[in-house]
Amino acid sequence: MIIRKEEARDYDEIYKVIKTAFERAEHADGNEQNLVNALRESDAYISELSLVAEISGKIAGHILFTKATVGEQTVLTLAPLSVLPEYQRQGIGTSLIKEGHHIAKSLGYGYSVVLGSEKYYPRAGYVPADTFGIIPPFDVPRENFMACRLSENVPAVKGVLRYAEAFGISKFAVKRQVNIKK
Repeated sequence: MIIRKEEARDYDEIYKVIKTAFERAEHADGNEQNLVNALRESDAYISELSLVAEISGKIAGHILFTKATVGEQTVLTLAPLSVLPEYQRQGIGTSLIKEGHHIAKSLGYGYSVVLGSEKYYPRAGYVPADTFGIIPPFDVPRENFMACRLSENVPAVKGVLRYAEAFGISKFAVKRQVNIKK
């Protein structure tokens, strides 16, 4: 398996991988592949943190980390992580996360936040985000809104996560911040 940065020539194949990976997912809206395309066009996109896992010349998985903020500090959001069904449960997703964390740390990012499975992401170091002072911009079970500190020497954060506009949820974040301050 080779993990590498995505290239423009990969976009169509990545689109299909994401669509296929989320077709049977328990918590999916069916637009994850379109979200990736929108995030690529946004200011939140970091080309070094859009990675593919390639097996025998075929893209088997993809991960994307994009910029978000907590207060004045930039953090990362992991979304989505996609692995083709026939390649799942073989460590590909975990490998993509680990490589993404390694690159993110080298780029100076201190935290990664994910909304996902409380059974899967803790294996990659994620804990409930409120452990670090990161609050979701919408109501979600605590165990599904998680964060990972990428380096021990990063400043503390505190506040509501503001996703990139491409996620289409920034209006909720503003409302949630107002409610929390009251």
